[in-house]
Amino acid sequence: MKAAYDDIADWYEQEFLPSDDTDRLGIRRALRGLLGPGRGPCLEIGCGTGAYAGLVGELGRTPVGVDLSAGMLRYARERLPVAQADAGRLPFRDGSLPAVVSVMVHTDMPAYPAVLGEVARVLASGGVFVHVGVHPCFVGGFADWSDQAGIVIRPGYLDRHWTKASWTDRGLRDKVGASHWPLHELLGGFVGAGLGLEEFGEGGAPVPLTLAVKARKR
Repeated sequence: MKAAYDDIADWYEQEFLPSDDTDRLGIRRALRGLLGPGRGPCLEIGCGTGAYAGLVGELGRTPVGVDLSAGMLRYARERLPVAQADAGRLPFRDGSLPAVVSVMVHTDMPAYPAVLGEVARVLASGGVFVHVGVHPCFVGGFADWSDQAGIVIRPGYLDRHWTKASWTDRGLRDKVGASHWPLHELLGGFVGAGLGLEEFGEGGAPVPLTLAVKARKR
């Protein structure tokens, strides 16, 4: 099965190798702070090239990844154990994992509320889930970032939609498209899945580009 990211896997590997020095969106900071130290496996859904596996390992956890894209997994398997799988049908037993993370992928998953249900299914009681994604209030087809000193938010935020409309040709949305979930629907998906919200974080400037959420299996 061909996935959208297969055609851009090589470009993605070159453009999106994060480090603490280049963490302008605060992704690594949020993941480190909200996930925290632990033991046992930590599943990353939509792991892509496995760019965050090293950070998860630094926290004492054992990174494991799933992704639909065989192209992305060519790089990921050099960094962590992986499986090609749909995040909506995770190949793990009920209650088998102490931790799950989702890093900058929820806009790639049109059925993200169902994915959150799968996260809750595979998490052990008391297990932690950390979501780091683009900020739904400030990033989307409705947001024009071409003038960094004056971000323009146009009508469309309240519309749940998929789009390839983008203010730049150097990002991902114009290449693979993105699904938008208004904030109330995104957070409602956590609650509906039985995940208790615990902590939040925002990153980026001049307005937040990322939203991070820590939740726990009740």
